[in-house]
Amino acid sequence: MGSSQADVEVSYDVSNEFFRLWLDERMNYTCAVFESPDQSLEAAQLNKLRILSEYAKAGPGTSVLDIGCGWGACVEYLATTRKVDRAVGITLSRAMAAEVNQRNIPGVECIASDFMQWETAEQFDGLVSICMIDHLCSLDEARQGKAVDIYRRYFEKCWRLTKPGSSFGFQAILRNRTPKMRPWGGLAADTRKDLEDFSFSSKEIFPNGLNPRLDELIQAINPWWEVKTLHTRREHYQRTTAEWLRRLRLNETTIRAKWGDKVFEDYDRYLSTCVRAFDIHYSSLVQMELQRIG
Repeated sequence: MGSSQADVEVSYDVSNEFFRLWLDERMNYTCAVFESPDQSLEAAQLNKLRILSEYAKAGPGTSVLDIGCGWGACVEYLATTRKVDRAVGITLSRAMAAEVNQRNIPGVECIASDFMQWETAEQFDGLVSICMIDHLCSLDEARQGKAVDIYRRYFEKCWRLTKPGSSFGFQAILRNRTPKMRPWGGLAADTRKDLEDFSFSSKEIFPNGLNPRLDELIQAINPWWEVKTLHTRREHYQRTTAEWLRRLRLNETTIRAKWGDKVFEDYDRYLSTCVRAFDIHYSSLVQMELQRIG
């Protein structure tokens, strides 16, 4: 179901050094929130972490689980800035988990496991999940009408891992629409290229991943969570991916020399596809503050 550990390692285990060249200094690999036209990527990523931590009601005396923690930007922020008592991250990538645990951040633990298979007796005061849900449902499963049930099982598990009154800072990339045939048949040249680029990105960069639709998430959240706040951030993710692409191209010589022409060309194509997808409304992003029901 969705992305396997092998799939996730294709997506994230190229090299920590490679990603460090073009992400922000904390290695956030998700949408930033820009509060001014000239704000840096680094500052905008801190805005994102602040917003989601506030949604999770993270602070002293609390424990927070970060589902899909990546290289640990959020768990480190929770521990050092929000001063939570305990921050636990879970990721399918063993390289990411090793990176987090090697930093020995007080109060932080990172687990390499499939979240939907992971079991613990611990219950948390709050949750954060940043663009992890796109690894749960494959395109084939969505075509079979299974998406809402898969996402509902995810939100149910999140409910079971939390205490009454808990809050959840949730972020996800959305698929708004897909390129369509023209009314008189066939595909325009740019639409054909979009389809080819989307297919490439899903197969080569994020195998077996699929971004949910907003209506699927809203259906799946019930009956476990109440939506208290909802913001879409399409323009912010367009700007984030454009900045990643700019930084990637600044390091083209180094990337080609260390990881080969294919890695540079694949990521240049993937990030260019992202910029276009957010620009013309194929894709968007949602942030939600969720409140546990019951």
